[in-house]
Amino acid sequence: MKLNLSGLRTKAAKAAASLATRASQATGRGAGGMIGGLIAGVIDPNIMEHLGEGRPVALITGTNGKSTTTRMLASALRTQYSVATNDGGDNMDAGIISALMAGQKASHIVLECDELHVPAVADRLHPSVLVLLNLTRDQLDRVGEINKLERALRACVEKHPNMTVVANCDDVLVTSAAFDAPNVVWVSAGAGWTGDSVSCPRTGGHILRDGDDWYSTIPLIDGRPFRRPTPTWTISDEGITSPEGSHNLQLAIPGRANRGNATQAIAAAVQVFQIPVDKAISAVSEVADVAGRYSTISFEGREVHMLLAKNPAGWQEALSMVDRTADSLVIAVNGQVADGEDLSWLWDVQFEAFDDLHVVASGERGTDLAVRLTYASISHDLVPGLVDSIRACEPGRVEVLANYTAFRDLKKGLLAQ
Repeated sequence: MKLNLSGLRTKAAKAAASLATRASQATGRGAGGMIGGLIAGVIDPNIMEHLGEGRPVALITGTNGKSTTTRMLASALRTQYSVATNDGGDNMDAGIISALMAGQKASHIVLECDELHVPAVADRLHPSVLVLLNLTRDQLDRVGEINKLERALRACVEKHPNMTVVANCDDVLVTSAAFDAPNVVWVSAGAGWTGDSVSCPRTGGHILRDGDDWYSTIPLIDGRPFRRPTPTWTISDEGITSPEGSHNLQLAIPGRANRGNATQAIAAAVQVFQIPVDKAISAVSEVADVAGRYSTISFEGREVHMLLAKNPAGWQEALSMVDRTADSLVIAVNGQVADGEDLSWLWDVQFEAFDDLHVVASGERGTDLAVRLTYASISHDLVPGLVDSIRACEPGRVEVLANYTAFRDLKKGLLAQ
C-alpha cells in the first residue's frame, strides 16, 4: 500500500500542535492557539489548505472592525451552520491554522485576516467571499503606505474571480481594490475617516466629495470614471436598506462604525450564504462582546468602561463613543510590535474636545501622548503605570481609550487585582 506522506505529515502536525497548546495552557503562558498553529505550520507547510479544503470560507479584512465583523458574520451563519472561526483575534497564519484545527468538524469557516496576509491566505483557502471593510494608515513601520496595501488586495481580487467581494463603497481605497471584481456586493457602510483617501490610488486624481457621493477628477486609464458605486445595501440612523427593503437594526454594541460593520456582515450572510435577512439581523444584533471591547470592569470603587483604538480612523470613532458625563478619561498608549512602533499618527487624532473631563495619559508611550495632549491644550496627568492610571482617577465612572497591547495589559491587570 502506498504510504500517504502528506496525510502523515498533517497528522503529525496536528498532534504536535495539540501538545504545544496543552503545554502553553498548563504553564500559564497563554491560551496556546498561536504556538499550536505556528508549530503545525512548520511541520506541515500545506496544513492550512488541508484543513480548509472542501469547506466554504469567508475572509474579513480591513484596518478597523475585523474582529467585530467576524464575530457578527459567524453569529449569523450559526443560525443554519456550524462555524469554525478565530474569535480570539489571532488573524495571521498561526492563528488561522489554530482556528481551523479547533473547528475541523464545522461546515463553514469565518476568519478575520490581517490585511498583509490576505493574498496568501486566499491562495490557500479559496474563499467564497472576501469582506473588505476599510483601508487607512496603520502600523506604518510594518504595513507601509496604504496605497501599497490597496494594490496587493486589488491583485488578490483579480486573482480570484469566482470570489464574491462585499465592499464598502464609501471607502475610496476599498472601492479601488474591488472596482473590477466580477462578483461584488456594494455596501454603503460609512467612512468617518477620509484623511487617507484624498486622491485616487490608481491615477492620483483628486477625490471630490458631494454628500455621500465621491469621484476622481481623473478617469481611469481605460476611460471609465472612478466614482462611488451605487450600493445595494445601506446603513443609516433609521436602519438597513437591502434589496429586500428596509429593516430595523438595534445593536448591543455602540458606534456608527459598528453599524456599518454589521451591515457588511449581514450582506455577506444573506447574499453569499443564503441566510434569511431577518435571522441574520437578529443574530448580529445579539453580539455584545468582542474580546472584552466595550466591556465594563468594576475596580476599587470605579466602573471602568474599556474602548479599543489602534490608528487615526479607529481613534476618531472611539472618541465619539466616550461618555462625556463620566468622571475621568484614561488614554493609554503602548508602542510594541503589535501596536506599531511608529506613533506619529498621534498627531492626526483630534484630542482637542476633551477639556471637560479629568484626563490621565498612560502607557509605555504615555510621554509621547502627554506631549500631544499638551499641544491640544488638554489639561492632564501623566501616570505611566496602566493600573496606577485607574487608581489616579476619583471613584466613579472611568472611560478608557487604549491601543492594542495597552488595552490587553490593562484589562489583565484590572482583572488580576
